[in-house]
Parts: sequence; structure tokens; C-alpha cells
Amino acid sequence: MTTTADGVLGPGSAPQPTGKVKAFLRLVMIEHSVFALPFAYIASLTAMFELDRSIHWDKLLLVTVAMVGLRTFAMACNRIIDREIDARNPRTAGRELVTGAVSVRSAWTGAGVAVVVFLGAAALLNPLCLTLAPVAVVPMVVYPYGKRFTNFPHAILGLAQAMGPVGAWIAITGSWSWEAVILGLAVGIWIGGFDLIFACQDVAADRAEGVMSVPARFGVPAALWGARACHAVTMALFVWYALAVGAGLFFWLGLLIVAVAFIYEHTIVRPHDLSRLNRAFFTVNGFIGIALFACALLDLLVRGLTV
Repeated sequence: MTTTADGVLGPGSAPQPTGKVKAFLRLVMIEHSVFALPFAYIASLTAMFELDRSIHWDKLLLVTVAMVGLRTFAMACNRIIDREIDARNPRTAGRELVTGAVSVRSAWTGAGVAVVVFLGAAALLNPLCLTLAPVAVVPMVVYPYGKRFTNFPHAILGLAQAMGPVGAWIAITGSWSWEAVILGLAVGIWIGGFDLIFACQDVAADRAEGVMSVPARFGVPAALWGARACHAVTMALFVWYALAVGAGLFFWLGLLIVAVAFIYEHTIVRPHDLSRLNRAFFTVNGFIGIALFACALLDLLVRGLTV
């Protein structure tokens, strides 16, 4: 995931607090929470349906705060740890820590605030959430270093993302759920798969810097085939999850939409034509999360979930 700084402060200019906040939010790409939040909501609402068929808005709010807090912490750490690599990659040279729009100190401060917010939300949810919260933090810090010691950092990212639905279910029920694990695995493999696609655009820079990834080690065609395999497994896991929770017609309709989106995504990205990669990464994958959440919510409401 990449962005370009909207601007760099001029010499001698005094940054305003609001400007610092906006720059930090650009740094962590706060809008990309759309990739993870829909699946946390699917897990939360399904857990509520199984618990008492009522939406608990206070818990849903705390799940949102926890998810955004943890993701913000993860993205800030990623940007801080990778800032020197980013500076030498033309695609990422405009990131805020490289241009100076955000200082390293400010980024660490934001990361610290975000992780405290996450831990606070976990504490307010239930004891099991708080106990497991530090476990969720670990892969968020390990992931940025993954590209330095393994050709499969995408798997670490997938593991980090897989914990979202599991944690959301625990947040509602206070207990473990294998259904949530199935959904979490689906999400993790899905995100790991589209990270394979995204990494294809950095092959030349990664090889020059010694950055490790599947495309850099095995080539773009192998990475795209790996992404296809990941998304086929994702669909199988989504079907397994639907069967495990007794999903209704609208959820199955959502899975059909997701399958079509996957086919489209892999049609527009080819080994020798990555011109539409951003459309595949940002537009299609954002659509997948929102579409499946909308169908899952409608399905639960039709089956008796009370607002």
C-alpha cells in the first residue's frame, strides 16, 4: 500500500498541530481500514446473532476502536522500520517519513498512542481480549522485518490480518470460536494473496536492495499464480465458514459476488502488464470487503438479528 505526501513543509515554517495529525493519518493510510474492518464486523455481528440475536452497539464501537488502533500502530511501525528502504525506492520516496512531512519522533508517538488505544479497548471488552491483545501486537512488528529474512513476508501479513475476525468474535463472546478461525484464515490468505500481487510492482527495486519477497525471488508470473491459488483457498474457506455458521441466501449471494470479483482481479493483472495493478489492489479488494459485509449484514437481519 502506498501514498504520496500531499506536500512538504517549507523551510522555517511552523507546522500546525492539525497539520501534523493529517500528515500522520496520511502516513498510516487510515482510509485503508476498509480492508480489515468489514470482516471484523461480520465476525462481531455473527457472534451477536448466535449470542442473543441483538446488536450490542457499545461492543461494536469498541471493536472498531480496537481494530483501527491496532492497524494504525502496525502501519506506523511499518513506515518507521522501512523508511530507509522507502527512500531508495522511487515508488515510495514520497512517503511522509521520507519527505519529512512526519518526523520519526511523531510517528513513534502516534504508534504509541494507537497501541494504548488498542489495549484500552481490549481491556474494556473482556479479560480474554486483554490477555490475548499482546499476542496480536507481535506480528504487526515482525512483519516489516519479514522482508529482511524470508521470501514469504506476505504470510506474516496474512497471519496478522487473520487475527482480526478471531479477536472480534472473542470481543463479543469472551470465548474462542473455530468458526471465527475459519473466517480469519480466509481473510489472512486473501490479504496475503493480494499482497503478492501488490509486491510485483517493486521487483526491480527489491532485487537491487536485497528486499525479499515472492516476486523478487521467484518472478512476477509465479507470484500471480500464487495469488490465484491463495484466492481459490480463500473462496473454499469462505464456503466452509458459511456452512459452519448456517449462513442464509444473502451471504451465499455475497460469496458469488466475491468469486466474480476475484476472477476480474486476476483477469486485469498480467505478468507483462501491471498497468491496472492499483485498480486490482485498491478498488477490487476494497469492494470485496464491503460487498461481503453488506450481504452478511442483510443475511443476519433477515434471519432475525435485531438492531
